[in-house]
Amino acid sequence: MQSLLKQPKTHSSLLVYTLTNLDSCLPATQIQLSPWHTLTTEESQVDWLILHFNHWFSHHNVKLIKGEYEPEYFPAQNQTPARIQFAHGFFNSALHEISHWTIAGKHRRTLPDLGYWYAPDGRTKEQQAVFEQVEVKPQAIEWLFAKAFGRRFRVSLDNLTGDAGDSHYFKDNVYQQVKSLFLGKTKLPQDAAYFIYYICQSTRNGQLISFDEFQREELD
Repeated sequence: MQSLLKQPKTHSSLLVYTLTNLDSCLPATQIQLSPWHTLTTEESQVDWLILHFNHWFSHHNVKLIKGEYEPEYFPAQNQTPARIQFAHGFFNSALHEISHWTIAGKHRRTLPDLGYWYAPDGRTKEQQAVFEQVEVKPQAIEWLFAKAFGRRFRVSLDNLTGDAGDSHYFKDNVYQQVKSLFLGKTKLPQDAAYFIYYICQSTRNGQLISFDEFQREELD
């Protein structure tokens, strides 16, 4: 997507430039179905997110749904849309699972859990290193989503009973990945770009996120 756009003079704003030049699938009057700024509880914000995600991406035959337990992705079958199930009704869990979905290509969206390898809590140091390598980009994109919503983002090593590794190193990598996305060194998936654009239209009066809003110290 970025390679098709004329490069801006300020390379640090390449992601913003890309978002500004998106050819939106929805008219501005149809992006926000209900006001975000009136919501004060986690539950109401989750309901807003489900309503709007399912509206914004209805053309992909996918639904965002609350889960009682662990997150899971179910591909579309017969007349049933694909389902992105996030954990325990938590807003940040929804953002994390959406980030994984935006990264997955057409083929992986036909696979259970998007074809991800996953070892449960209790991973060895070697398994944790593989987990972190896979998680850097989705957690960086999740941070972009959270920032657009004005919410706190926390990295997740997700290995409470195993070897959690060096959290500072992982946080550094997530921060550098965000920087790489803004510089255009790493491509932002198209659906992630649309999601950020729609969020900003709904929650920030159209003001797009910028790199100077992201500080490494936020992750500590």
